[in-house]
Amino acid sequence: MSAATTRSRTPDRLCAEAVDLAREAAEEAAAPGVVGEHVALVSEGDRVVTHFFECMELGYRGWRWAVTVTRASRAKLITLDETVLLPGPDALQAPEWVPWSERLRPGDMGPGDLLPTEADDLRLEPGYSGEDAPPPNSAVSEELAERVEAEDAELVAPATTTRGSIAAVAEELGMRRARILSRYGLHAAADRWEESFGGKTAMAQAAPASCVSCAFLVPIAGSLSQAFGICANEFGPADGHVVALDYGCGGHSEAAVMPKPPRPAPPVLDSVAPDPFPLHPVRDEGSVSEATDAGSDDLGHS
Repeated sequence: MSAATTRSRTPDRLCAEAVDLAREAAEEAAAPGVVGEHVALVSEGDRVVTHFFECMELGYRGWRWAVTVTRASRAKLITLDETVLLPGPDALQAPEWVPWSERLRPGDMGPGDLLPTEADDLRLEPGYSGEDAPPPNSAVSEELAERVEAEDAELVAPATTTRGSIAAVAEELGMRRARILSRYGLHAAADRWEESFGGKTAMAQAAPASCVSCAFLVPIAGSLSQAFGICANEFGPADGHVVALDYGCGGHSEAAVMPKPPRPAPPVLDSVAPDPFPLHPVRDEGSVSEATDAGSDDLGHS
């Protein structure tokens, strides 16, 4: 009766004794044999008591049938309030529901799936900023201020555009995009690409050179062109992916012709072969005088 301890009021005696009435109501809502033993009762208010019965239904372990009974003031007739199946403290329940927008992961979309973009998506911003406002008598001046937020839903892929709308302005300028990536959206995309194919990956650390000097790098337009490109090497691990300029792999276009590191020159001193020394001085080298050399024939022995 742990639930009863949360109530400070004392249960009404007549309502607390109406266990049989509560069981009949639970069996009528469920089925005979599904309602188990009476496990607890809780005082919900003045002359209002809830009886809890164990649920024997398969798949509802720990759940309880809750039957609330009551009576009028100074009346002895007990009436039924409601019957409901509720989870107990150790009930087996489904995990907490998470909105689809938070459950969605890269790669979850398949053919035919649609992913609507919210009007206040931080990754996007209007393609027409409004800084160069049209003249007051222009056809787009008044409607433009009134329909900036109202048109976000229809600007995703409008079948037809209305005169004076942001979509009409974008189509007139040849962009055909009512919204573009915001600075936040650009940074978020750059962080994802840098994590997958950036200079800090193991592949880039072992590469002979970076993608900025590779012939397979296809440049992209926009501000991200200063840091990213597209790999066009069919044998590379990032073929068809956006790669950072400091990324690299073994499929670099100049990997086979890159200069090899210089090899050190052989040692000058050869300590393996013996050094020859003459027994007698050589005249041509001038190591000794001729007089000394001539007297060297007579060693003074008799």
